[in-house]
Amino acid sequence: MNNPKYKFVVQYENILKEMSNSQVQIFDTTLRDGEQVPGCKLNTEQKVIIAEQLDQLGVDVIEAGFPVSSPGDFKSVEEISKIVKNATVCGLTRSVENDIKVAAEALKKAKKPRIHTGIGTSDSHIIHKFKTNREDIIERAYAAVSYAKSFVEDVEFYAEDAGRTDNDYLARVCEAAIKAGATVLNIPDTTGYCLPHEYGAKIKYLKENVKGIEKAILSCHCHNDLGLATANSIEGVINGARQIECTINGIGERAGNTALEEVVMILKQHPYLNLDTNIQTEMLYGISQLVSDSMGIYTQPNKAIVGANAFAHSSGIHQDGVIKNRETYEIIDPKEVGVTESAIVLTARSGRAALAYRAKNVGYELTKLQLDEVYTNFLTFADKKKEINDSDIHQIIETSKIYREIISA
Repeated sequence: MNNPKYKFVVQYENILKEMSNSQVQIFDTTLRDGEQVPGCKLNTEQKVIIAEQLDQLGVDVIEAGFPVSSPGDFKSVEEISKIVKNATVCGLTRSVENDIKVAAEALKKAKKPRIHTGIGTSDSHIIHKFKTNREDIIERAYAAVSYAKSFVEDVEFYAEDAGRTDNDYLARVCEAAIKAGATVLNIPDTTGYCLPHEYGAKIKYLKENVKGIEKAILSCHCHNDLGLATANSIEGVINGARQIECTINGIGERAGNTALEEVVMILKQHPYLNLDTNIQTEMLYGISQLVSDSMGIYTQPNKAIVGANAFAHSSGIHQDGVIKNRETYEIIDPKEVGVTESAIVLTARSGRAALAYRAKNVGYELTKLQLDEVYTNFLTFADKKKEINDSDIHQIIETSKIYREIISA
């Protein structure tokens, strides 16, 4: 059959069969939700460069922007649609016809377009934001998905503030979205309110109680207001969700979003979960640096996976363990995420093993007695500096009492 709609249905059914087993789709929203950080506006050229890298990284979906929000965002979505070769390109909308129409126009050149539409479903949103009632929200949800479906086959529906929405009512909204043709149901913990067991239970409830749920993929979209975005997303996929929405470095509005690099490496480090992604993890550090530099956002040194200190050791006990066997204190090989090697950082807390290791790297093979003498000199230096670098090591050895003995050996 040459009918494009038929081909999409067959393709989508195959995806659902795969995902019912182990495949977790990675939906990257760095260019949309991530860009909502104050002062982090990207131009179209920067967005296209990042989108190309995300496509190579292996993300399944790139949320390229919110086309109706500005001419610049429309252009960015349009340009990204032209260059992305593998991933689905997604545009965000509200449950407003003009939003959806504009998004469809921006996505025209995409090989695999997706419209992401939805509406708030918590009582807080219904009463205070929309000033309406629950039944009206269900009608609006159905209408938005139906209208989006008239432009593209792949439609994702988001139930904003699902984290604070009653499960019974949320299930009714999801059923309406599925009836209207939604292929993905996004269950956002918009305010980062849920505890992991609560969010996992919400996904499980929907998986077990929404009629027609086998026709759609459940998606996790978690925020980090209480530092639980990654934990909640993992609980979500353990309980049946098969898409995680996330950003590089966990950037995003307020306290940020689920960090892509964290969920990917958690799933990789726990193979017994039988949950896999298509991410080329060796690219993680490089793309983290690209996003950080492009947006002008400083990544905290202790950031998991990609922070400057993620594979750095300054405590003497830890350094000794890592030098003897890296896995003593590291559960991830740095090379797996694109970091060249672990860093042994010399500070006043470092021991003899670390000093000997670093001294050897700059050309000094010290005997045990020589090391004892040099270490005394090292502590004097280290008490005055936060960190000892290679040039300091040369100075420490050159000013030691046994320097001539060392160089004549």
